[in-house]
Amino acid sequence: MNEKEAEEGAVAVMPIQDLSWIPNFFKKRLCTTFVEDSFSNGGLCQCGATRDSHPSVALGDYFSTAIVSHWDSTQHSSEQPTDAYGELEFAGAGKKHSYFLRLSSTTDPSKVFNVMRQHWKLEQPNLVVSVVGGEGRSKVRSWVREVLRQGLVKAAQSTGAWIITAGLREGIGRCVGEAVRDNATAVSAVSFSKVIPIGIAPWGMVHNRQQLVNPEGSFPTKYFVQNTTRDSCCLDNNYKAFLLVDDGTVGRKGGEVSFRGRLEEYISRQRPGSASIDIPVLNMLISGEASMVEGLDTSLKNSMPWLVLAGSGGLANLVSDIVENVQSAPMSGGAEKEEGSSNNELRERIATKVKKYFASERDMDKLIDKVLNIYQNKDLITIYHAEGTDDFDTVMLKVLVQASKQRVSVSTNPYVDELKLAVTWNRVDIAKSELFNGSIDWKYEDLEESMTDALENNKPQFVRLFIENGLNILSYLSYGRLEGLYKCISKTSQAGILLQHLLGERMDGSNGETCDLSLYEVSHLLEDLLGEVCQPFYRSLFTVETASTKRKALKKMCKFLKEDCYYRQTVCKHPWLCLFLWAVLQNRGEMATFCWEMCGESVLTALGGCKILRELSKLEIETEAKQSMRELATKFEFMAHDVFSTCYQTKASHSYKLLIRKSSLWGDATCLKMAMAADARIFFSHDGVQSLLSQIWWGDMERGTELWKLALTMIIPPLVYTNLIEFKKPEEEVKSVLAPPASATDFSNYGETVFSFADLKHHEVDHEDSNNVRRSTKGTVTNTQPKKCPFWISRWKQFWYAPVTSFIGNVVMYFLFLFLYAYVLLVDFKPPPPEGPAVSEYVLYFWVFTIVCEEIRETFIVGSRTIGQRLMLYAQDVWNKFDVLAISLFIAGLCCRMFSWSFNMGRGILCIDYMVFTIRLIHIFAIHRQLGPKIIILGKMIKDAFFFLFFLAVWLSAYGVANQALLYQYDPSPDRAFRRVLYRPYLHIFGQIPVEEIDTGKYWDRDCTDNLTLINQGKEPCRDTSHNWLVVVLLVVFLLVTNILLVNLLIATFSYTFSKVQERSDTYWKFQRYNLIVEYHSRPTLAPPFIILSHINLLIKRNLRKVPSTKIHRFALQLKSRDANKLVKWEALQKENFLTLENKKRRGTDSERLKRMTAKVDGVIKQVGEIRDVDRRLRALESDMEFCTSSLQWIMEALTQSTTVKSSKAHPTRKGSIISASIEK
Repeated sequence: MNEKEAEEGAVAVMPIQDLSWIPNFFKKRLCTTFVEDSFSNGGLCQCGATRDSHPSVALGDYFSTAIVSHWDSTQHSSEQPTDAYGELEFAGAGKKHSYFLRLSSTTDPSKVFNVMRQHWKLEQPNLVVSVVGGEGRSKVRSWVREVLRQGLVKAAQSTGAWIITAGLREGIGRCVGEAVRDNATAVSAVSFSKVIPIGIAPWGMVHNRQQLVNPEGSFPTKYFVQNTTRDSCCLDNNYKAFLLVDDGTVGRKGGEVSFRGRLEEYISRQRPGSASIDIPVLNMLISGEASMVEGLDTSLKNSMPWLVLAGSGGLANLVSDIVENVQSAPMSGGAEKEEGSSNNELRERIATKVKKYFASERDMDKLIDKVLNIYQNKDLITIYHAEGTDDFDTVMLKVLVQASKQRVSVSTNPYVDELKLAVTWNRVDIAKSELFNGSIDWKYEDLEESMTDALENNKPQFVRLFIENGLNILSYLSYGRLEGLYKCISKTSQAGILLQHLLGERMDGSNGETCDLSLYEVSHLLEDLLGEVCQPFYRSLFTVETASTKRKALKKMCKFLKEDCYYRQTVCKHPWLCLFLWAVLQNRGEMATFCWEMCGESVLTALGGCKILRELSKLEIETEAKQSMRELATKFEFMAHDVFSTCYQTKASHSYKLLIRKSSLWGDATCLKMAMAADARIFFSHDGVQSLLSQIWWGDMERGTELWKLALTMIIPPLVYTNLIEFKKPEEEVKSVLAPPASATDFSNYGETVFSFADLKHHEVDHEDSNNVRRSTKGTVTNTQPKKCPFWISRWKQFWYAPVTSFIGNVVMYFLFLFLYAYVLLVDFKPPPPEGPAVSEYVLYFWVFTIVCEEIRETFIVGSRTIGQRLMLYAQDVWNKFDVLAISLFIAGLCCRMFSWSFNMGRGILCIDYMVFTIRLIHIFAIHRQLGPKIIILGKMIKDAFFFLFFLAVWLSAYGVANQALLYQYDPSPDRAFRRVLYRPYLHIFGQIPVEEIDTGKYWDRDCTDNLTLINQGKEPCRDTSHNWLVVVLLVVFLLVTNILLVNLLIATFSYTFSKVQERSDTYWKFQRYNLIVEYHSRPTLAPPFIILSHINLLIKRNLRKVPSTKIHRFALQLKSRDANKLVKWEALQKENFLTLENKKRRGTDSERLKRMTAKVDGVIKQVGEIRDVDRRLRALESDMEFCTSSLQWIMEALTQSTTVKSSKAHPTRKGSIISASIEK
């Protein structure tokens, strides 16, 4: 036993590249004793081989040969290392390679199964169908081939099955191969890959088998198939793998039967993946010969189920006849002993049937005994009639369920096994029609195990079916079961790799102790993916004290998880959200979509899934998986966009609340914040989102106010109290703020202003009062008694607290800053101290100092992250990098200009810095509707220009070096070399070509010398005229490539980029507009240099008065529990409306119509089959009635002719009356 396990382990761990181990584990058989065949006149052995083909050892033992009368494989053959294995290429077939292996008939099936799964990479089967048949293809009826094509292969495709036959181009094996081939043309490659046909044939029967022999393996070997349409024993090119069983015989059938049975029995004890049942194995009998009776009997004794195709001929007809007719025949007094030994009457009936079908068999008694044994195990046999009404896959399901009931005597629900098989095969259609049609009372315990199987194996249709039929997800999903689902995540997936990495960190913190995956790692993974968008998930489950270091925290967590964690018995508070996150991490699109449909807060949940998937795609290495994640993320973004669109069309005011409401489900995240983190540009492009941003941008002022009015009011502040600028009326603010959430059927007040700017900015002040609806301090009222601000204060705040006012102020002041900067550089830039700097330059220094203070405030004060996280977040913005560059250059230039020795350097640095500050204007005008998209296009084109410059630099350097070397033989001056190698060829592109210098035929008025001493001293060298023709040619080629090819390539690239980005530039601009609005919403009211006053005010409020900041909660609204519940219910109703509309659209597509039409046609075909069945039964009944009528007529005639009875008239004919009476009955 230990040796066997060692061999299996060796097979499992052998590397794929090294195949030298195969002959050590798999053997072939050779005949070692020549036993003369009495019918061959001594020329053949009973093994089928000729005398000459036997080794000398087999022919030399005359004594053993004389006393042996019957050849036996185990006694008269020996095992040797196999010499035929590897890959098989059918010459001229154009098919993919197949695998083959020659093995002994006594080989352990476990080793073979391991090779098939691990080395040949065959998918784990959900079902194994072993097809047995004996007649040639020409004798197979056409309807049998149709059953194989439309029934068997189709069912195998839907269940992911292996089909095992002999694999030869004869009989049923050839029909199955053709059915697989025909089905491959009608389905996709992915679906076809689920059908794996495997051939198990006797080695001695394979034609041209010597082509496969190669002791070192064949990878691949070419196999030539006979060019004939008739049956032959060649291997069929439609099979995926071949197991060539060698029992030492040549040209003898049946050598593979014992091994095939043992392999099927071994597979039936395996369990596919995380399924709840073993792999079901179904034997299918089509036609067949009398020699197959022994194999059928052995298989039935091993409790293997059989499906017999009635009417296919041969053994199949015999078995169907005895199963259907013998058991219904009247029994004598010994009928109650039917399950024991057969009595003489039963044996006679079976003998009659056997002689009817196999009258020419020699050993009739032995055949009758075998058939009698088959009859005693008839409970494992199911007869399939082609005229039946049930589909073939449904029949297979019932056969396997019936066989499982024979093995398990006690079952709480007789349909549980049938459900497990349907889940394993992923046949939800069978489950709906056969199990969930309303006739079965399902309990929670019956569905629990199958629900886990469906979740782990990604079968969302079954999950939906179980939920619709009474499974309570709140009772099902506990945190312990959720941990079990996370443990089943593939370790090769991106989420599995990340979880294992986090688990490894915890194991390192626990001194290398073995630990299981827990929700602690899941919580950390979600935190890493979501960042600071929301609070960590599942963190409240672990009641562990905070530690000073990460290592101590890991030790405490390991200690906590080793104890009895009671949270594992607790049911999940939000089970659908937990399952949604679990499905998204595995990139299971259909499962995640179903969980999203069942989950609340659909907009935020879809955006959350989009965020997680896009973060995972950045970490994914494989291109296919990365693309799949991106596509699923885009799908969730569109789902969020469409659901929000439905909400916005129904009630705009509620949709605004939806965007900025803090979600308890997602840890105080908001839709806007999640969409920003997920880079959901399509979502931001929605009119509803832009409408809310516009309301925030304009504050309490009317949208569309002319900019000149704002600028004039900023110059003359008292104009704010006039009617120059229109503000929202207090009545409108009262209506918008105090209005309770309307019902889903309220479609009025589209686009009304729900929140004033003050509400968004200072809502945190009094949201704690659950009974009051708050108002701002700028004129709106509440239902309590608020403190009323004077009009002149509220109007002042309404104007200066709006982000648009802050933006205009910053723009105006920035232009003044640039004007002052330019004035200092051009007019008032004095020498170093003590003569300078001037007063204007000191003002410039102070101005830049206030800008630095604002950057520090934006980086370190705003937000709740750590310093490192804030710096990384700050560096992610390109314009922040520009600010750092501009400030750094200014400081460097300031330091240099203070010293006489570096004064000129400092002036140069400050000049360059002025260019950087000026370019910063581009970001300011990104808010403009026309300029914003063009700025995006400009950024894309700059990226394209870098690629152009790369090609230009390569060609420029190549031409410049060659041109300089050809014109001047020796020029040691680095300055002249640099100018002539790079700078001069660059000017050639723009038309500045010094023809006099390049073309020696032209006069060049310049003093030069050929004296090396003078040249080394810096004198201009004279030109070399020997290669001047080549210089001219290179110039022509250079101008051709640069001015025509490269420049036109750049133009074409710019044109493509413009046309591509122009289509989506508006979407990009709307997304960037949000960033700018957030920036100016969080900025102090005053602009530099007066912003220093706001900074002093903030410093006093935060450090002295301890007033918390409300701007760290950007665009966030904390609704009371009652209002939040109403809003969630309203959103759920809008989601249902959206799903209903999408379902209607989907049902209107051509594909869905075709599916419905196909279902109707299938229903009609099923009804036609039922009608045919009824017609067949009526014909049989009519035949019986005719027989009965004839019998009665004969009896009457016999009685009439009797001498004891005298009749005065002839007896009337009763045939017509009897038939009519029977019809009426």
